[in-house]
Amino acid sequence: MVDSTSIGHRLRAMTGRDPHQEGRVATSLELFYDLVFVVAFSFTGTAAAHQIAEGHFRNALIGFLLCTFAAIWAWINFAWFASAFDTDDWFFRIVTLVQMIGVALIALGVPEVFHSLDEAHLENRVMILGYIIMRVGMVAQWLRVAVQSPRYRRAALIYAGMTLLAQLGWVVILIAHMALLPTVIAMIACVGVELVGPFLGETRTRGGTPWHPHHIAERYSLLTIITLGEGVVGTVTVLGALIEVQGWSTDTVLLGTSAMTATFAMWWVYFIVPVGDALHEHRHKSFWWGYGHILIFMAAAGFGAGLHVAALYIEHESHVAGGAVVASVAIPLGFYCLGIIAMYDYLLPFDPLSLVLAVVVVVVLAGAVWLCVAGVSVVVAVAVAALAPVAMAIVDEVLGAPRRASASADSSSPGLL
Repeated sequence: MVDSTSIGHRLRAMTGRDPHQEGRVATSLELFYDLVFVVAFSFTGTAAAHQIAEGHFRNALIGFLLCTFAAIWAWINFAWFASAFDTDDWFFRIVTLVQMIGVALIALGVPEVFHSLDEAHLENRVMILGYIIMRVGMVAQWLRVAVQSPRYRRAALIYAGMTLLAQLGWVVILIAHMALLPTVIAMIACVGVELVGPFLGETRTRGGTPWHPHHIAERYSLLTIITLGEGVVGTVTVLGALIEVQGWSTDTVLLGTSAMTATFAMWWVYFIVPVGDALHEHRHKSFWWGYGHILIFMAAAGFGAGLHVAALYIEHESHVAGGAVVASVAIPLGFYCLGIIAMYDYLLPFDPLSLVLAVVVVVVLAGAVWLCVAGVSVVVAVAVAALAPVAMAIVDEVLGAPRRASASADSSSPGLL
């Protein structure tokens, strides 16, 4: 067992943590590591919002997906590795610092990526350099496992080998000067190799790695809260814009209340089911659960970006119609809500109530966009869109409490909520 009271300067054998350790929680280093991603998500959301406000939807989509994936994938790899092999010794800490520097470089490369997309090419060398630095640190960690843990050596070598293979591709992209389409295709291929590595490491070895279900569930919930923080930032930004243009008014109160309520409801619905218990009972489902969160993290960050777009529209710094502004809020909200529904239905047996929730979410969000196109103000339409996660939370309290209680007692019992 490694905790904050047992830190030493000497190296500890990286032989694997106890996946059933009582009271396992996130360490202070893991929490500190997460803070780097606040910057990455903020830079990406702001840049994407300006692209949408200018009507450059393709550039916004490509840049947002590329930059958020790079940051999220960096976080996912560290989270699962630390859950299984965290030693909290000086080597682990120094290598984590190297990875944090890599993530910081990824964030610094975000503006360059979006700016280059305006010129019909992709300038991503700073971001890829940061990604390579981060991944080199991860390879060093896996090789340490391979040396010190005979039990997990095969899995560690698979992880290290596939990561190195992907890095060769990233290096080629870094030094080559390709057009936009070939660059995107090459990056998709590298991403494919990155995704295959954990799949092989966990399924082609006996027992995979000793990750802790409750610890990993907590780690994912913490990053979800961080990405939801972009919704809070977006709320403050759009309120500041509205107050500057109109002063304090009914619209100010409506927009502020609805945006904050939506962010709060997004947090609420995420914690409906005790995921740690479900993962403990169904470890074989962890792979797609973990990968599926990429969409949820992106959607949560995208909601904040959408609120930034609304702020630019209110400040008359946008060149798109109100319907596009509301859609920039509604689309990520939809992906988030539907992603949450899918995640819980994957972990637990299917509940027909999920279909009802999905229909409600789609109808509310589509209705919000339609209202704006029909002439309703952006402020009112955004407030309507904010009702989607709120509706999910209300249904949970009114109809889903018995199911939730049953899920807490037995993760194999039916029910989403």
